[in-house]
Amino acid sequence: MKVIGLTGGVASGKSVVAAELAALGAHVLAADAAAHRVINLPAVKAQVVNRWGPKILALDGNVDRREVAKKVFSPGAPANAELRFLEALVHPLIRREFEVQIARDSDTGIPAVVVDAPLLLEAGWETLCDLLIFVDSPRETRLERAQRLRNWSAQEFQAREAAQLPIEEKRSRATHVLINQGSLAEIKTLVGQFWESNLPT
Repeated sequence: MKVIGLTGGVASGKSVVAAELAALGAHVLAADAAAHRVINLPAVKAQVVNRWGPKILALDGNVDRREVAKKVFSPGAPANAELRFLEALVHPLIRREFEVQIARDSDTGIPAVVVDAPLLLEAGWETLCDLLIFVDSPRETRLERAQRLRNWSAQEFQAREAAQLPIEEKRSRATHVLINQGSLAEIKTLVGQFWESNLPT
């Protein structure tokens, strides 16, 4: 079984690549979903509320991710401190969840597990992986996607991007780069070629 790390710039099309890898037989572990689970663990939620107050909770009692984003992606040094706090709180728990699931999957006969994580390199999770895919897409294309699909402003896009490693560093550390600047069919073809070249038949 191969463990494939999947990362890229903001709005680069990682979810499309992850979905295609899943269709080919991989089990995808999504960091965003894991973060949502662990931040609502009682002990973690208590620390979040202690730091940011009860207004950080939504009406259903869970941590409001939009309010968290306001805390950690606002411009300036205080936001950086809040982001570091959040990462120190949740990243070790997410990694442990990934480690447990990878160990379970290794006994199932599936060909690959995909660790789909925007902050894979920043968190040090590449050490879990055998291969690392970087999804590459031009900045202007990614900005347009973020505005159209996520309703982000250019400032929100820039704040998210600034919180990550430079694109060039991410690309240079990948074992494979998939260029996503064409049609959906084209990126699916590239994913299929990667699969055929790197996964046992």
